[in-house]
Amino acid sequence: MKINESIQCSIKNCVHHAQDENYCTLNKIKVGTHESNPTTKECTDCDSFVIK
Repeated sequence: MKINESIQCSIKNCVHHAQDENYCTLNKIKVGTHESNPTTKECTDCDSFVIK
């Protein structure tokens, strides 16, 4: 599993998490939103998330 040092991540229950280090193993991620008009970071989502 190769880490991507450009994508930090602390979501350990994602299949793409690097386990021992707080990085993602994907080459790129997709960031989305669950709001019609996002105004804060809490309105954003990692659309690349896959539950382990």
